[in-house]
Amino acid sequence: MSDGPANLLDAARWYLARGYAPIPVPAGTKVPVLKGWTDLRLADADLPQHFNGTGSIGVLLGEPSGWLVDVDLDCEEAVALAPAFLPPTGAKSGRPGKPSSHWWYVCEGAKTRKHQDPATKKMIVELRSTGAQTVVGPSMHPSGEPYDPLEGEPAVVDVEALGAAVTALANAVIEQRHGCKERPRSQPTALGTRTFLADDAVLRRAVAYLDRIPPAISGSGGHGQTYAAATAMVHGFGLDPETAFGLLLDRYNPRCQPPWSEKELRHKVRDAASKPHDRPHGWLRDAEKPEDMGGVDLSGFDPERRRAAGERPRSERPPDPGSFPDHLLRVPGFIEQVVAHNLATATRPQPVLALAAGICLQAVLAARKVRDERGNRTNVYCVGVAPSGAGKDNARKVNKNILFAADMVEHEGNEDLASDAGLITAVEVEPAILFQIDEFGRFLRTIGDPKKAPHLFNVLTALMKLYSSADTVFRGKAYADKKRNKVVDQPCVSVYGTTVPEHFFESLTADSLSDGFIARLLVFESADTPARQRAKATGVPEPLKQAAEWWGSFKPGGNLAPEHPQPIVVEATPEAGAVFDALAAMVDAELGKPDEAGRSLWARAEEKACRLALIYACSANAPKPVIDEDAARWACDLSSYLTRRMLYIAHEWVADGVFDARQKRVVRVVRKAGGKISRSELCRKTQWLTQRERQEVIDNLLETQQLRQEEESSATRPRVWYVLA
Repeated sequence: MSDGPANLLDAARWYLARGYAPIPVPAGTKVPVLKGWTDLRLADADLPQHFNGTGSIGVLLGEPSGWLVDVDLDCEEAVALAPAFLPPTGAKSGRPGKPSSHWWYVCEGAKTRKHQDPATKKMIVELRSTGAQTVVGPSMHPSGEPYDPLEGEPAVVDVEALGAAVTALANAVIEQRHGCKERPRSQPTALGTRTFLADDAVLRRAVAYLDRIPPAISGSGGHGQTYAAATAMVHGFGLDPETAFGLLLDRYNPRCQPPWSEKELRHKVRDAASKPHDRPHGWLRDAEKPEDMGGVDLSGFDPERRRAAGERPRSERPPDPGSFPDHLLRVPGFIEQVVAHNLATATRPQPVLALAAGICLQAVLAARKVRDERGNRTNVYCVGVAPSGAGKDNARKVNKNILFAADMVEHEGNEDLASDAGLITAVEVEPAILFQIDEFGRFLRTIGDPKKAPHLFNVLTALMKLYSSADTVFRGKAYADKKRNKVVDQPCVSVYGTTVPEHFFESLTADSLSDGFIARLLVFESADTPARQRAKATGVPEPLKQAAEWWGSFKPGGNLAPEHPQPIVVEATPEAGAVFDALAAMVDAELGKPDEAGRSLWARAEEKACRLALIYACSANAPKPVIDEDAARWACDLSSYLTRRMLYIAHEWVADGVFDARQKRVVRVVRKAGGKISRSELCRKTQWLTQRERQEVIDNLLETQQLRQEEESSATRPRVWYVLA
């Protein structure tokens, strides 16, 4: 150093005495390799171990060094234009080949921001802060040139002013390189002070606007609020996207709970800039009284109004309840026998899927013949999810064979639902019916998109109505020709679908979660592919056949039962009632949370538990079913588990946009690899992303601490690994 020590150890002590956090950097590089270097906080006693005469020295930026930040000028134009845009400072450094390429400031709350050339994608200027470091003298640059020491006193600057100044500098370089028909009205001129200059009126008004609007709060429409704020910046004030991003990052984001990552916020701005708006461009900029925001409608930032308009709030990550609990696999009586026969005849035994199929079989056998005290019936919609080749077919075959052996084949519907008219006709012919559908995920994805197949979309609507019509009269579409009008008294429709995880989970959308159909499903997952067994094909065991035949002959209500059923009432014991009350209290608590998807799923949890308990009672004792404590506890535990698991699945698969979908998919790739994957392997398995898209996703996952990066030494260069946090 010109006035200080020249060796690394003395330099490290000198930087530490100034309040900066020094870190070791390998000689000839600019990148630290020490694991966890961003969290390294060396005391004076630690320095000799790390600075022993070789290598280089870096300084942690941002909070670890008292909010020391580095404006890194990465091109000649930025160096030349910097004095006209950046606030003056007493601390500048560089090296002989790039003098004064680093301008140093103390800027509390600053975040790292990078500005690239839109054509070449090469860096123009960086505002570097917490999470970054800069190599300083007496270190040597990889070119062999010595770095200047970090001397002088960095200027103390306002985070907003510095962010806007850096953005303006980058814009000026871009204009110089590529030209510009009209200088953006929002671009500030030189910002040598903590406040905007007089000709920066647009920026001042934009800042005043951001200060007035409410911040984004997790669970209260945060996505929509932030998108509205970005729209106000790029459309309302006519700011270029980079300037808008800078203002949102520095002024708006710190108030958000939690703050957005830079990648998330940048994508909000890009989305807002790329979409048209129904108001004139610059309507806020050109307002007659912009200083007091006269005529500005802030209703878009009202969480309650946005929620009332149907916006889905941002939710916190729910915990994973884990794999299917073993204690829920046993339902005594008929279902237990069905499961045993299923597993004995399966090439790959699947207990979870066998249970789901057995529940549906018991549901259709008891359909329109029993109800509980609340009026709930046995109709359920179950989905068995398992990997391809894991043995999903056998459960459907067992159900089919049992119904055939008991001479009850009329209770099994078609395997393909081609239209709502066909569905309703089948229900009209046989109101107690079970539809077994393979590739249910593809089916759901098809019927859930009204644009692709409007006639199939109506199937979804019909299934939802039928689900809730088991205790009343179902009426189909109204036609002028009254002969075509369908009326079914107490239809009891059950569905057992099978699918692979990817097809089912990819079919999930925010709309399908909120519209109530997914909330009606009981999703049974089996993540394993069981070992193959030498199963023997056997006929339906006689006890199973007789049990099914008993239900076929059981006709409460006499001869009029087919036209107007009079089901028997299955009562619940007081102990069972207490279990249901506990579930109801838990559901009420969950419904009080702001997560819309969660509310939709929990709203059906108690109803599904009641239906499951009724099915349990029918299985345990067909002649005299009673909903006892065991039935209630099994049903409530199962309903609760499946609801929590679906909430977790929704968080992992349902995306808020294209970028969010990319992130979730990359996380799933890492998780499938065992939670740790090399960079090369991740690149190979994400070829659906461009190199830039992949890097943006990885950067944001690291920034949001969903991934962490590890390096492994090798003979050539360090191997980079990504690990799920």
